[in-house]
Amino acid sequence: MGSITPPGSALVRRLRRGAPGRSRLVLAAVLFLAFLATFAIDWAVSPAADAATSSPSATSSSAPASTQPCTVSPTNGCIQGTILDSERKPAEGVDVDVTGPGGFAQTATTTDTGRWAVRVEQAGRYTVSVDQDSLPKGQYLTNAADAERTVTASLNANSGQIFQLSDQKGATTSDDSTSVTPGRAWQQFASGIRLGLLIALASVGLSLIYGTTGLSSFSHGEQVTLGGLLAYVFANQLGWNIWLTGIVVTLLCAATGYLQDAAIWRPLRRRRISLTQLMIVTIGLSIAAQYAFQYFFGASTVRIQQGNPQTVTFAGLTLTVQSYVAMAIALVVLVGTGLFLAKTRFGRATRAVSDNPALAAASGIDVDRVIRFVWTLAAGLAGLSGVMLGLVLNGVNWQTGLQLLLLMFASVTLGGLGTAYGALAGSMIIGIVVELTNLVLPGDFKYATALVILILILLFRPQGIFGRAERIG
Repeated sequence: MGSITPPGSALVRRLRRGAPGRSRLVLAAVLFLAFLATFAIDWAVSPAADAATSSPSATSSSAPASTQPCTVSPTNGCIQGTILDSERKPAEGVDVDVTGPGGFAQTATTTDTGRWAVRVEQAGRYTVSVDQDSLPKGQYLTNAADAERTVTASLNANSGQIFQLSDQKGATTSDDSTSVTPGRAWQQFASGIRLGLLIALASVGLSLIYGTTGLSSFSHGEQVTLGGLLAYVFANQLGWNIWLTGIVVTLLCAATGYLQDAAIWRPLRRRRISLTQLMIVTIGLSIAAQYAFQYFFGASTVRIQQGNPQTVTFAGLTLTVQSYVAMAIALVVLVGTGLFLAKTRFGRATRAVSDNPALAAASGIDVDRVIRFVWTLAAGLAGLSGVMLGLVLNGVNWQTGLQLLLLMFASVTLGGLGTAYGALAGSMIIGIVVELTNLVLPGDFKYATALVILILILLFRPQGIFGRAERIG
């Protein structure tokens, strides 16, 4: 009698000889408790440290032009911005006058990166004006009315203003900023690649969770937020080196994924709770985490690094140094994750469970252990994504992950549910399309593009690019 070979059996046969080694719950618990202790100590001592290190400065009278960067604190805020010329290159030596409450008046001069900053010690409305006589030769404001703007400044926060220049006198903002030019398209394309790589870090883990458990985790965005906020605590509040911060935050976020599966998901799986009920649990966990973040960190945006980011122009693109570094790190991590899944025994076990969990279990693979590894890996990648996004976007708040959740689901669906490589491809497509949409749609309207793509995928190719069509019924 002929035998029927189920899907994924070739991969499973290669893994019959053993299963992944046992993970150590105690180690993860110790790491998590150490993090809680560090966080509590920092929370208790940081206000005193801020009060001890802050020093007042006179800002109530006119001051000479300043090119010094500004760092926010509980006693001061920063009004800052960038001035770019008609070729989107930094405009150096431009004077910006800032006036405000109590007779405040100060002038800032743009640096070689086009950045200017003014320190204020009183919250309120300030007037920011550009000295048009100091503009580079042949450069003009895109709109003469833009020479003077009003901005509301707050303590312990940044208030930004960006002035765009044109090489045509009398040009208006609408003529320049909304027209689609090759330069703008190239810049937005690069921004799309950057966004796609950072979304992919979180989307790969989300796709692996779905592949091994069948669960769509709505709390995955909060893992991204957790990574960004922990980076703020360690790098900003504790003053750690940013590289050390990234490593520690990634490990701590991975530990939270391990503990989540040990405390929540594995017990629920053993009770044979339905996927719909598990999905509702992830929604509740998402809401609880959001309000916990808001309670501890407030509703305002916090910055991981307080210094003004430096920009680098390469191949006609102007991006911050943090953007280039984040893109490189994301690319290395994604390639490493792909090689791990393809070349290692643990990676092959993960793909076997994703192909056919029942057959993998029958072949000697510890499915629960593989799933716990997937939760750990997914949480660590999401935490790293949060650190990178916080640096690139120059800030993170309690709902950063929630704002990106639609992009992640659209990426996973486009690439093919449950496939890590599909999540990477889908993330790149979504990131590029969303950023290019900004050429014609203003502000955050561009994120609606992800919803349109998601609907079209479900209508015409629900299995995604790399997914396999399945029979229903």
